[in-house]
Amino acid sequence: MSSKPNKTAPTTVSVDDFLATVSEQRQQESRQCITIMQELTGAPPVMWGPSIIGFGSYHYKYASGREGDAPVAGFSPRKANLVIYLAEGVARNEALLKKLGPHTTSKVCLYIKRLSAIDLDVLREVIVESNRYISAQEAMHRAE
Repeated sequence: MSSKPNKTAPTTVSVDDFLATVSEQRQQESRQCITIMQELTGAPPVMWGPSIIGFGSYHYKYASGREGDAPVAGFSPRKANLVIYLAEGVARNEALLKKLGPHTTSKVCLYIKRLSAIDLDVLREVIVESNRYISAQEAMHRAE
């Protein structure tokens, strides 16, 4: 079975150059997210694809055989929302997300209109839990 390459991969594009292309509000929010995610992952910000700022990386492999690499933590400052990517999916964070403040979700994305409207401590907890999940998954795959 051949697997399509992951479209979202680390690039050499400067995070600052990318941020210069988004609104002032999204730039400020992005800098807050960068500080939080860098602190929690210990990894520097790197552009993944054209619009995702990611921190660290991990390798995933699905039962279907599809595999690839993804950032441990990541976000994208889009016009309508700041999008936080949760590798383990939103469902695993349901209890925490109830305390977050105004947001919407999809399967693996958390959409936030204004970072100032949410509880940043809860966002930190969500990111920490996501990191724990990824670490546990990686440990399990190494043991196989």
